[in-house]
Amino acid sequence: MRDRHQGTILFTAFLWLIGISVVIQLWLLAAALDALLAGHREVPVSAAIASLVLFLVNGGLLIFVLSFDRRIRRADDAKRK
Repeated sequence: MRDRHQGTILFTAFLWLIGISVVIQLWLLAAALDALLAGHREVPVSAAIASLVLFLVNGGLLIFVLSFDRRIRRADDAKRK
């Protein structure tokens, strides 16, 4: 990404994806607890697996966003010199 505006749009989109994924994880937690209290043992296992997958996706997106930000800052510092 050479254009800073494009980088900002990409950064914002990834942060939105991370935020939506966290909300989905909270919903999965609520559904799993509700199913567990109702006596359904298979739902919490499925919800835990789905939540783990979302957690790994979030971690990957967060690492990408942080490395992308680092590259943009280095490029800006190189332009200033």
